Amino acid sequence: MQIGLVGLGRMGAGMAQRLAHGGVDVVCHDQAEGARSAMRGAARIECAENLAALCARLTGERIIMLMLPAGTAVEDTIRDLLPLCSAGDTIVDGGNSYYRDSMRRALALSQQGLRYIDAGVSGGIHGRDQGYCLMLGGTRTSIEIFAPIAKLLAPHAENGWLHCGPSGAGHFAKMVHNGIEYGMMQALAEGFALLGARKDLDIDVARLAETWRYGSVVRSWLLDLCAGVLKDNETLSGIAPVVADSGEGRWTALESIELGVPTPVMTLALMSRFSSQGGSDYARRLLAMMRASFGGHAIPREK
Repeated sequence: MQIGLVGLGRMGAGMAQRLAHGGVDVVCHDQAEGARSAMRGAARIECAENLAALCARLTGERIIMLMLPAGTAVEDTIRDLLPLCSAGDTIVDGGNSYYRDSMRRALALSQQGLRYIDAGVSGGIHGRDQGYCLMLGGTRTSIEIFAPIAKLLAPHAENGWLHCGPSGAGHFAKMVHNGIEYGMMQALAEGFALLGARKDLDIDVARLAETWRYGSVVRSWLLDLCAGVLKDNETLSGIAPVVADSGEGRWTALESIELGVPTPVMTLALMSRFSSQGGSDYARRLLAMMRASFGGHAIPREK
């Protein structure tokens, strides 16, 4: 069994290693020479200098998995792959692409005899050892072809991967998954901030986080991560209070508006991230000026 893999970021590299360990021959490519060099010499993993070389080294009806950032990188790579692919080949988009883009790509590729799977992937940098949760969208035939790979990537051959539905369903499921993730992360962060604010109660926040990992209804992998972080740096010194967002939270909020389905927790979590990025600065300055204008209150000045 073999697969082509494009994109050797942390998740892509981890996938290549997990598949190779499971007995799959992996032909991979990344534009960065450093990423390719890091994989050279690994058993069952071969690096190709370009997409043409990658496709040439795969035989039969090929499976090529893309582990690339959503948007232009995926679009450009699929465009470059088209003349190199043959009818019956399968392209799997394992990034966090917008599900409507995945529906469009699936239709366009099917008209050229190619199969397309939108694969929402969760597991982060720990997936190599623990397995990845896979949410797959595509035709039944496409999923049957990809199933042996999915079973190796997932935590268990029968658990942790699902054919969610037709094209777009996999990335839609991953979009909602990430919206839920935003809300869970926000709740944990706010809770520990509240705990730490009562200095007089002298709560050992790191030890409490560790305690909650056992038997508590809020136990989760995210709580495990919190416990590890707080154990190493309870005051979080040296960490800038800025939280990035990578797009899925925005898409989730927009989808909830279009469908008329209330998602206040997920949407407020997204707004909090915007605020941490400086999106509230102008509004806060204006609030300070209004307060000064009607009440004569002092205006704090930036240092």
